[in-house]
Amino acid sequence: MAYRCLLIDDMPSIKSLIFQGEGVQLDFKKTITNTEKIAKSLVAFANNRGGQLLIGVADDGRIKGVKSEEEEKYMILTAAHQLCKPAIEPSFEEIYVDDKLVLVVNIPESDTKPHYALDDQKKWWAYIRIDDKSVLASKIIVEVLKNSHKDKGVLISYSDNEKKLLEYLDSKERITLKELSKLLRCSYRKAQKILVDLIITNVIKIHTTEKEEYFTAVKSV
Repeated sequence: MAYRCLLIDDMPSIKSLIFQGEGVQLDFKKTITNTEKIAKSLVAFANNRGGQLLIGVADDGRIKGVKSEEEEKYMILTAAHQLCKPAIEPSFEEIYVDDKLVLVVNIPESDTKPHYALDDQKKWWAYIRIDDKSVLASKIIVEVLKNSHKDKGVLISYSDNEKKLLEYLDSKERITLKELSKLLRCSYRKAQKILVDLIITNVIKIHTTEKEEYFTAVKSV
């Protein structure tokens, strides 16, 4: 756990960061009141490309400041160590902006994906970051995360199913899990495995929004 404290020189850069607004790698929290919710955010960043939480900043970018940075840190570390599996190790920076203290929480991209967060029903869920929100990861994404650290040079042989999928994408450009299951006349589970294998080998690409998940072929350069 690392700390960096009260660096006034960082004020221009932190203001620039706030001006960008919330996004895939940036989230604002006016204060922390719920460790389950913060665990969800930590997991979503760790499962993606990492990110930063700015504590003491409202959703609209107004700087409110934190009243007790030690209390905020305690809640974040409680969430990171007890409500995230595997545990996450954030680092902290304390920066004064216009005489108000902003606590910057840095969450690196993890090399032990996927991470899961414990909810208030005592269930573990994996999350990813989509735009400015932390959303539940699909089964396909979880499987891709599990294999993200493995050797990408895996060779797979194309069966009729893979060929049908690639031919479909060549003409239709995109497909959903439901459409693939129907196309191949197979179970969702089998269709999921085909998609995961092709994503891992960089043959197809997954696209996730809050409303849908679909797949496209990776265009060769």
